[in-house]
Amino acid sequence: MVTLTRPDGTRPEDVHLSRRGLTLALTGGYALAAWSANAEPIKTDGMGLVQSMVQIKAPDREIPAFIARPAKAGKFPCVVLISEIFGLHEYIRDTARRLAKLGYAVIAPDFFVRAGDPSTMTDFPAILKIVATATDAQVAGDVAAAVTYLKAQPFADASRMGITGFCWGGSVVWETCARSSDFKAGVAWYGRLSNGMSQPDPGNKNPIDLAADLKAPVLGLYAEKDNGIPLADVEKMKAALKAAGKSGSDIIVYPGAQHGFHADYRPSYGKEAAEDAWAKMLAFFKKNGV
Repeated sequence: MVTLTRPDGTRPEDVHLSRRGLTLALTGGYALAAWSANAEPIKTDGMGLVQSMVQIKAPDREIPAFIARPAKAGKFPCVVLISEIFGLHEYIRDTARRLAKLGYAVIAPDFFVRAGDPSTMTDFPAILKIVATATDAQVAGDVAAAVTYLKAQPFADASRMGITGFCWGGSVVWETCARSSDFKAGVAWYGRLSNGMSQPDPGNKNPIDLAADLKAPVLGLYAEKDNGIPLADVEKMKAALKAAGKSGSDIIVYPGAQHGFHADYRPSYGKEAAEDAWAKMLAFFKKNGV
């Protein structure tokens, strides 16, 4: 296993990607900057699903979003899926399909479309510049647009809506559940706690600051060996949740796991932790009416 030195993923020089490895990542639609040359990512077929790209109306413009849902008739509980810093690439689409196979209607917005496509880039500083353009206000507006879209769909039961996200998206989950009443529950996968989803915004509160404002319970799934998220921050968040009386929220730390342990296309992937955390996410959603 490669030890990550960057909280949001690896750079090509960390794993010495070959030309063949980069080609496999690119043709498969995976983020180039975090792809592992030895990756064998899970590939979920589309049998029994409806998949499509749609345009949703954000406050400033329309943005694309990926939809995956069961093909059968009915109204399905909903999940808003928030990407990592690498955007709407194949790992996120496959995660949406996995949830759709379980009976959810899933929407994954492209938060970075205004500035570029970080999944096709290997220059990490350039990727971070794109991510920095996604301000707190923009992200909140994009999430609200996804919710509005789902509420208008005949296949969506918006009264049973959850939100989950990875890395950058994990911070979005914490902050969204503090600012929106649309969700029954959130699951945050290794999202930063001390500087949230939009660091460039002056005065923006981080997830720890917002713990008392949570309007829905959140399950945090974190890694012991995460070099970008200190365990001290995890303990601070636990203390903040306890002080605020948020007994429905919880944080689990996986011993030996690294940042990105669910991302099966990265060198940090940890199968055991990923599978256990996935099961806990589903149980948390079910417990809270999603």
